[in-house]
Amino acid sequence: MAETNDATAPIARRSVLAMALATAATGVRAQSADVAYPDRAVRFVVPAAPGGPTDVMARMISAGLTAKFGQPVIILNRPGAGGNIGVVQAAKSPPDGYTLLISSTGFVVNPSLFKDAGYDPFKDFLPVAELGSSPNVVLVHPSSGIDSLRQLIERAKADKSALNVINPGQGSTPHLTAELLRLRTGIPFEHIPYNGAGLAIQALLAKTTPVGVTALPPAHAQIKSGALRALAVTADKRWFDMPDVPTMAEAGFPDFVSETFQGMYAPAGTPAAIVQRVARDTLAVLADPATAEKLRGVGFDVRASGPDGLARRVAHEVPMWRDLIKKAGIELQ
Repeated sequence: MAETNDATAPIARRSVLAMALATAATGVRAQSADVAYPDRAVRFVVPAAPGGPTDVMARMISAGLTAKFGQPVIILNRPGAGGNIGVVQAAKSPPDGYTLLISSTGFVVNPSLFKDAGYDPFKDFLPVAELGSSPNVVLVHPSSGIDSLRQLIERAKADKSALNVINPGQGSTPHLTAELLRLRTGIPFEHIPYNGAGLAIQALLAKTTPVGVTALPPAHAQIKSGALRALAVTADKRWFDMPDVPTMAEAGFPDFVSETFQGMYAPAGTPAAIVQRVARDTLAVLADPATAEKLRGVGFDVRASGPDGLARRVAHEVPMWRDLIKKAGIELQ
């Protein structure tokens, strides 16, 4: 028995030594990746057109991250297919930290809205940071003569025809907010989807149709100027600089809260050290009072959380939106 132990002892020692060296090497590689990254420009893929909330968020944080990284941060707008084109492009990018995805709630909605969205939100990406969220807002052109959500509903019921409602895209949370309102009121809606919130806002301003639902950030300036009228926000409380705009609950629809949230993701396989570095710097940018105030001023509530927080939100919202899509009877794309 003693001879067996003596014979195996050198092997055991070599195994322990090998494990120690491997662990040390992993630590060195992680540290090296953290120190060396980034040594060139970093790209943010935004799966939406310029002017929408996701684009606004990406541009608002890019300046701070450029300073943190010491390298340029380039915005690549890749709209189309409800955001799937940009998301798939990001998923197929090299997992080296130089291509990151900034996406809205469409990231968690589309796998349930499309027969084949082209990506899996759990398998194809690593969560980096939750950035912020914004309520949706029901909008009308002032020339409509509609002053409240109740008045809008009464007019729609009296007309008996489908109410044309602009939204930023099929499956967006504004679209699903309108669907939820349809379920709660029984009013038939004819959805007019646009390829992004910026285009939807322009259509409302042009009076293509007098009613629309978008996230708050792209509509904020137009509401403040009086160019568009907000009937209600889908938040749990009134927005701080729009005290005259009621919540959906105050407008007669309790338990009606709907947010568009923004998240940052990295392609699956991106080194953990890089994910942590990007998350750390991103949260530092969001914690800057000047940046936070700017984001709040354009309609965002900063919700800074790292990879674990964003992972929890994705895990919660994928089934939540899947259930609403089924209840609303929305046909898969």
